[in-house]
Amino acid sequence: MTMMRANVFQAKNKFQMMEVPRPKAGYGEALIRITLTTICGTDLHIVRGEYPVRPGLTIGHEPVGIIEEIGPGVSGYHLGDRVLVGAITPCGQCAACLSGHPAQCGHGAGYEAIGGWRFGNTINGAQADYLIVPYAQANLAKIPDDVTDEQVVLLADIASTGFSGVESGGVKIGDSVAVFAQGPIGLCATVGARLMGAALIIAIDGDERRLGMAKRLGADIVLSPKETNVVEDVKRLTGSGVDVAIEALGLQETFEHALRCLRPGGTLSSLGVYSGKLQIPYEAFAAGIGDHRIVTTLCPGGKERMRRLIEMVRRHRIDLTPLLTHRVSLDNIQEGYRIFGDRLDGVLKVAVKP
Repeated sequence: MTMMRANVFQAKNKFQMMEVPRPKAGYGEALIRITLTTICGTDLHIVRGEYPVRPGLTIGHEPVGIIEEIGPGVSGYHLGDRVLVGAITPCGQCAACLSGHPAQCGHGAGYEAIGGWRFGNTINGAQADYLIVPYAQANLAKIPDDVTDEQVVLLADIASTGFSGVESGGVKIGDSVAVFAQGPIGLCATVGARLMGAALIIAIDGDERRLGMAKRLGADIVLSPKETNVVEDVKRLTGSGVDVAIEALGLQETFEHALRCLRPGGTLSSLGVYSGKLQIPYEAFAAGIGDHRIVTTLCPGGKERMRRLIEMVRRHRIDLTPLLTHRVSLDNIQEGYRIFGDRLDGVLKVAVKP
């Protein structure tokens, strides 16, 4: 039996590199040899026991690789093709997919999932030498020769998520936008707001390095809640509040501040993953009659979404490589988790290269 390395979740705060059997591509599947992946904040939630997955599962959901095997029922691809695979892998055929909500795909035969997030959640993920891609016909996006792995690896999850928060929020040319939290997803939301034509982008975070990166990526004004009353400052800067507030952390405090920063009729676009009880103060919500809109988004996936994002990289409209602040080998992934989890040395994203 051919073996491979994989980063396997075992129990709360316990995960390790193991030798596991190398899988084979079945019907509708493809096997890719991973050439680059990452450590994500969701991976931290998993290893800390904050998001439950089964013991023995390989972690990770941001894959770039080379096709090694193509299963029956998959056409238009060749062995050796470089591909990007989204963190969300829609089947393309279920009611959610056919209704225009592929991120909420959960009805594909044999893959039970929350939405379309399967890698490192309900099936083995990308922190390994090889990865099985389900519904490969719908999920393999070819990478052009003039684009590097590092240029596209963040498109699989955080870029697609951050941009989608801006899209769901309906940001238009000339809008004012406040982005709460400038972690990797919040920074991508900041980039997305610029792409969509926002006239004023206010980035909010308590970390000076992250605020510096936000300025570098297009924020006009940066605010730290450690130094100022953010809600008062946003109201002062905009007059009546922002058109769109994006919450990218998943805390009661940032959600509430984002809501309080809205103008009447504004939109709160929520990207954070919340735990515990989330409350909406009635006065911040104008007692429910302020014409506010609250929208939530799960990372869009699928090969067409990935193709479009790759094209933005290829045409030099976006460059997310500054977010890859640290790099480790697969064998040294424990150190990568330590750096990322403890937020050491200004870390934003850790790239993992088998």
